Amino acid sequence: MTANTSPNTYRAAGVDLDAAGALKDRIKAVAGITFGGRVIGRPGFFAGVYERSPNDDMLMAASADGVGTKIAVGQSAKNFRGLGMDLVNHCVNDLLTTGARPAFFLDYIGLGHAERDDAVEVVEGMAEACNAAGCVLIGGETAVMPGLYSGDDMDVVGVIAGYVHRSDLLGGEATELGDVLIGIPSNSPHTNGYSLIRRVFDIDNHPEVLDETEWSPDIGRSLGDALLEPHRSYLEPITPVLGMIRGMAHITGGGVFENIPRSLPEGMGADIDLSSWEVPPLFRLIQERGKIDRDEMFRVFNMGLGMVLLASADRTSEIMELIPDAWIVGRVVERAANAESVALI
Repeated sequence: MTANTSPNTYRAAGVDLDAAGALKDRIKAVAGITFGGRVIGRPGFFAGVYERSPNDDMLMAASADGVGTKIAVGQSAKNFRGLGMDLVNHCVNDLLTTGARPAFFLDYIGLGHAERDDAVEVVEGMAEACNAAGCVLIGGETAVMPGLYSGDDMDVVGVIAGYVHRSDLLGGEATELGDVLIGIPSNSPHTNGYSLIRRVFDIDNHPEVLDETEWSPDIGRSLGDALLEPHRSYLEPITPVLGMIRGMAHITGGGVFENIPRSLPEGMGADIDLSSWEVPPLFRLIQERGKIDRDEMFRVFNMGLGMVLLASADRTSEIMELIPDAWIVGRVVERAANAESVALI
């Protein structure tokens, strides 16, 4: 099977990150009108934090997300349970960036018709991931809308809520120049970049490509199994070091370029040392087969870097002892306001 030979960018695959960013900025401005004095932190962080009263030590944190067009890949492979795990783990990780632990989760499932088992399998995956995170799947909405979703179309969205003590709140504001960036590996593209992946391998027209094992010497399994590996949860490895770090960034849509700056104060940026890790074979396969520019890859995918912790240099050894697969990926540096916040070096 041949790869798509036309230009392979996220924009060509239908996702314009610049337009999406501009839309999000407009939405954040409208949402900000409602904040009053009880929202802590700046808009656009991975999760929102709310204080019930100025004297309350316990803060509420919440986040919402989806799994994007990984759903289409899961449907092509008839693999649905992992999508539910993807959804919960993505939300758990976003919530974790505030230092909060998850308390409860709600889901939304949109369907074209109700005579199906795949939606139940997705919820089974959600329940498994919620149990692993100590989180209650407290409710949700299942909407059958044939006028909006056609055939076997499905969409899933999750909302997670949790709590964090005021003294334990993270957000990156305490980050200082010279702080170290500590990377923790991903186990797959997680839940981002699948529109481009589907284009590169022409999955929508040739779903059988997911069963092919011609790439096994590189990725060790079929393409479908590699792509549908559920989003890694970082709750267990990071919880023991929460008191040692200044902040963290969940590397999701927008890659390192858009997510690391969300945890940095103004005037600061990050230098990422590309020699500090080997990009996993699956991402190299996507890049080579799709002839995708390096910076585009790092703007779309996590490239094997799933979570980044920000910490002072004197805490680095202690943190890495507790997270054995972590490594130093870069440093916090001064950066002009009109410069790209993240540099690949």
